[in-house]
Amino acid sequence: MDLNTEVKMQKVLETLDSKLVAIRAGRANPAILNGIMVDYYGSMTPLNSVANITVPEARQLFIKPFDRSALKNIEKAINESNIGIAPSNNGEMIILTVPELTEDRRREYVKMAKATGEEAKIALRNIRQEDNDKIKKSELPEDEEKLYLDDVQELINKYNKLVDDKIKEKEEELMRV
Repeated sequence: MDLNTEVKMQKVLETLDSKLVAIRAGRANPAILNGIMVDYYGSMTPLNSVANITVPEARQLFIKPFDRSALKNIEKAINESNIGIAPSNNGEMIILTVPELTEDRRREYVKMAKATGEEAKIALRNIRQEDNDKIKKSELPEDEEKLYLDDVQELINKYNKLVDDKIKEKEEELMRV
């Protein structure tokens, strides 16, 4: 079994975590702004590089740019990002008020979380397949080969359970009113 296998599987879990954080649960979380790029003096720059993002209340985000001239571009980038929250600009900062989630929207987010979990499981299966191919190509005795294949399967079972647990946790968080 390749020593990198578990490291690769751990990276899949880290990616899953970062994607799940971006699925909002009715509370303000700066992570929902990850990936938003702002046109800052002609170059596309991550939002968190041009502004300070704070959470003053459970359902509000304040985005205070380091340079006030970037305010309009930040507002435009948020509008174009389709995060489902309308920004309000008070001339000094942008305020995002996270609306309460409707039942339908919660279910939609649960579906998104499950799809993200499925993507993670596919990535894990691909890692298992790569490893199994390497093991089968190596000139190992049959019993040793079987041991390695079993080890890889145990590892995939462990990580699939971790993915399931994370998705279940996220689903409970989303459905909690």
